[in-house]
Amino acid sequence: MSKKSVLFFVLITAFSARAQSPQQRVQQYRKAHEIALMDEYRQFLSIPNVSADSTNIRKNAAFIVQMMQQRGIAATLLDVPAPGTNPAVFGEVKVPGAKKTIVFYAHYDGQPVNPKQWAEGLQPFVPVFIIAPVEQGGKIVTTYKSGDPIDPTWRLSGRGSADDKAGVMTILNAYDALVKSKITPAANLKFFFEGEEEVGSTHLGEIFEKHRDKLASDLWVIADGPRHVSGKRVVQFGVRGDVNMHLTVYGPKRPLHSGNYGNWAPNPAMRMVKLLASMKDDNDKVLINGFYDDVVPLTASEKAALAKVPNMEASLKKELGIAQPDGNGTPFVELLMRPTLNINGMQSANVGAMAGNVIPTKAEAVLDLRLVRGNDVARQTGRVMDHIRAQGYQIIDHEPTDAQRQQYPKLIKITMGHGYNAQRTPMDLPIAQEVIAAVQTTSPDPIVVSPSSGGSLPLYLFEEVLKANVVSVPVVNYDNNQHAENENVLVQYLWDGIEIMAAIMLIK
Repeated sequence: MSKKSVLFFVLITAFSARAQSPQQRVQQYRKAHEIALMDEYRQFLSIPNVSADSTNIRKNAAFIVQMMQQRGIAATLLDVPAPGTNPAVFGEVKVPGAKKTIVFYAHYDGQPVNPKQWAEGLQPFVPVFIIAPVEQGGKIVTTYKSGDPIDPTWRLSGRGSADDKAGVMTILNAYDALVKSKITPAANLKFFFEGEEEVGSTHLGEIFEKHRDKLASDLWVIADGPRHVSGKRVVQFGVRGDVNMHLTVYGPKRPLHSGNYGNWAPNPAMRMVKLLASMKDDNDKVLINGFYDDVVPLTASEKAALAKVPNMEASLKKELGIAQPDGNGTPFVELLMRPTLNINGMQSANVGAMAGNVIPTKAEAVLDLRLVRGNDVARQTGRVMDHIRAQGYQIIDHEPTDAQRQQYPKLIKITMGHGYNAQRTPMDLPIAQEVIAAVQTTSPDPIVVSPSSGGSLPLYLFEEVLKANVVSVPVVNYDNNQHAENENVLVQYLWDGIEIMAAIMLIK
């Protein structure tokens, strides 16, 4: 090839690159590197990430630091001097002339796992591809080996694959795709990856207080939670608060023969179900006095946004095998804007093959209260406790003494998990509208804009401590089995997530 031909080729190539939109260039980069990106992600998912496993949590943090350094991001661990604290991983990129600073958040810790509950062939920390959710007959892609093409309709299984290592993966690869495509981010960028979200972000407030100046920003973007059930991309402007209440009702000091002692010895299992049943009516309305009193009504713009959210109830009922949902006919999206009282689980003696004819010694249950804007954790749990007292129970916070057993006909132990309040960002903020516009550039279909998600994150801390504006931009599939067995993420949604995060990094 002559020198003139070479020069012409270079000029044409450069012109072609400039003619492409940033989104096209990011997409082109991802397609050229998706095997390497997925290999790295599978390594990341192979590190156990249960929040209470501090040794492996530190290994996850170290892996993220390595990912950031390989992408030219200086990374540090943000910690507080408290026993058992899981570190946050922080990084920063300053862009000359940038007028805004955006912080991208995800968490890398995960929920506890019971490998025995996972489908045959699946293991929580051995990521493999499956052709569909196992509940729909999805099988493992046994023929895949590193270097093979990756079908975007496959799912990648493993704990944390969706919740929420997907956030870490898409954020860092979005930045890398921009840099490698010679596209300069328009804003200063900061990265914050938390290690304690699944245990209530116990030390997040302290980390924020200690590093307040370092974490200053115009906006936090939260990459957590699922996209809409329709598959459409979504921007959410709030989250529910959350708190767990652990209840234990007591019966006899030892298990008793149900024939010899039935009708005489109080049965704690029966008492527990009666107590729980007293908290709701047949239409799922909470009967606890004042439970809905503090709710701040939606604004006109929030109601308008909610009215545009696609209605997917018919397909959800079919998929989940539900004939009649709770809520007495209220639309699903409206129910997400109300506080809830859910029973996470109950336990008393044995069932199935191990069932015995006994009166058990105790019954246990865990309540999960989701709070909306206006609710307060202390007030809401206090109302539940007042209701329990009204049913005749003496509340304690420890195992009962013999004297207490003799004194009180009904004893219940109540302990609280770490709770936090709800948060909601005004939808009409200019920077909020810029996020909506940025995400919309990545999709030909109208995106979903919602005042709040149904899930919970301690975003109130971002407002209270950092005085920050916060929006959530989820990237994973709604049917990802987060917090449960067979967790998975749709491969195409990882690729979409990279484009979505890159678009937000270009907000001027």
